[in-house]
Amino acid sequence: MPTPDALDPALAARLKRDDQGLVAAVVQQHDSGEVLMLGWMDDEALRRTLTEGRVTFWSRSRAEYWRKGDTSGHVQHVRSVALDCDGDAVLVRVDQVGAACHTGDRTCFDAGDLGATVGGGA
Repeated sequence: MPTPDALDPALAARLKRDDQGLVAAVVQQHDSGEVLMLGWMDDEALRRTLTEGRVTFWSRSRAEYWRKGDTSGHVQHVRSVALDCDGDAVLVRVDQVGAACHTGDRTCFDAGDLGATVGGGA
């Protein structure tokens, strides 16, 4: 049995981390499906997210943990967490309070469309 402060070993074994020991964490509004942001998690950030009901990330620039909303008040309440088929990303479905982006925007993907050619489909 894992210690209370360790990520479940069975889950840890399924993760495919990058060279820094991180997996991508896509954050999505649980009821609308809106993609809010992308962050990074190591095993400890994922454990905190799974057990505390709030989203915790690893800051690559500051080299420290940060729990979304602790300073801004823009809290992300966890609704579910899923691992992708390759094990290198998680989808965190949340109830977002306030802006998700550090710029004050609702989503970090409000910087404008890049003008991709729209593909066809049936």
